[in-house]
Amino acid sequence: MSYNYLPLDSKWLHFQQVKNLLDFNQLVSITFDAHERIIACREYLDKKMAAEDALFYGINTGFGFLQNVKIDAGQIEQLQYNLLVSHACGLGEEVPRDIVKLMLMLKIKSLSYGHSGVQIDTVKRLMDMYNNDVLPVIYTQGSLGASGDLAPLSHLSLPLIGLGEVYHEGVKKQTAAVMQLLKWEPIHLQSKEGLALINGTQFMSAYGLYCLKKAEHLLQMADLISALSFDAFDCITEPFDEHIHAVRAHKGQVTTAAQLRKYLQGSAISQRSKQQVQDPYSFRCIPQVHGASKDAFDHVLNIFLREINSVTDNPNIFPDDDLIVSGGNFHGQPLALALDYLAIAMSELANISERRTYQLISGQRGLPLFLVKDPGLHSGFMIPQYTAAGIVSENKQLCTPASVDSISSSNNQEDHVSMGANAATKCLRVVHNVEKVLAIELLSAAQALEFRRPATSSTPVEDLVAGLRKEVSFNKEDRVLHNDMAQTITFLNNYPLPA
Repeated sequence: MSYNYLPLDSKWLHFQQVKNLLDFNQLVSITFDAHERIIACREYLDKKMAAEDALFYGINTGFGFLQNVKIDAGQIEQLQYNLLVSHACGLGEEVPRDIVKLMLMLKIKSLSYGHSGVQIDTVKRLMDMYNNDVLPVIYTQGSLGASGDLAPLSHLSLPLIGLGEVYHEGVKKQTAAVMQLLKWEPIHLQSKEGLALINGTQFMSAYGLYCLKKAEHLLQMADLISALSFDAFDCITEPFDEHIHAVRAHKGQVTTAAQLRKYLQGSAISQRSKQQVQDPYSFRCIPQVHGASKDAFDHVLNIFLREINSVTDNPNIFPDDDLIVSGGNFHGQPLALALDYLAIAMSELANISERRTYQLISGQRGLPLFLVKDPGLHSGFMIPQYTAAGIVSENKQLCTPASVDSISSSNNQEDHVSMGANAATKCLRVVHNVEKVLAIELLSAAQALEFRRPATSSTPVEDLVAGLRKEVSFNKEDRVLHNDMAQTITFLNNYPLPA
């Protein structure tokens, strides 16, 4: 049987490759070039350690505040072992499966450059874990986002030495039991390896990539859903005229206006004359608001692509230059700021969406109050807007930046941290909230459009409604709307966007 592998080495890893890895269940493999780089770096480090009596941080010294404590040569393996077990201090919820897969892939990618000093067997075992669906149990809490994602990456690495828990083929088991099943022996860590494994930004990076993947789809769906709401509220298309956007040419704004013109082309509802002179901002300013979030997305994506194509452990080894250099590439400040920015940008997408939902249920423009034929006896779509409003307010609270915070650790040796891990986990929570709010708008707008019949919208909008109607029927009388909302979220996440 042939498998489709994602090759990992020093070549640039693109966003589409990351998405394909998850969407098509690809396997991973380092290239021949990466294989040689890893071996050459390890051989250099071994020779360096044998020839010199100098102190190299984390290689033959303690860690953090204990940097000046020299470790005897006979205790090097024990030092690395102790590092992993002592730093595996995660708490909280388990990291989602796809993010664990991204963490594994990104750790292999970072080690593939040959600047980390690990054994080739260690990298091969990480690949075997990924390719055999042996995914470590990792927890969301424990990283300060600065000394590397220490606690999460320690849990990622415990299975290498036969410890911790893993999911194997979807079932949680003790690592030792899975290793026995697969006939794997524990890795005997050599100098520097523990530090190479747990210094790095792969927890933050994996969360960021996963958020970006989901955000990309939500940004596109927001345009299509807003086009549906636009016609459902019987709005004027003039604010999407290309001349307006040419004189304020932010990329996201221009492309959003063009997308909305495309989505509404051929709509009988949009083409008919209107009574109002202007529409509320939540409709009139869709290009400006959605567009700004798209520009933020592009900025954040560029930062994360730079990060995942980098070496982020410490110290770094440069065999060609005969250098072992200790620095701070593990510090997550670039990611912390970007994750906070992405959370804010996505939160605004939900903010304006909820306002459109509010307008749709308000009894204006010939629509019945709360989008039900007999309001009073029936509450209709009154309470989904409450839910959306509560979620939007939760997002506002979550968008307080984590990156403005810091706290001292390691006896004040590590006296400034990024809090990027907290930024990462709350950014994902914001993104999940956005999909809920957009689903409520979609459900409400589809209901509202039925009251415009026999007038029709455009083909893309009508296709969206027809697709939803296969999952959720028109609401004639009060029923349990939680079920409709949950089905709409699933529909939204899986909807294939029109070309």
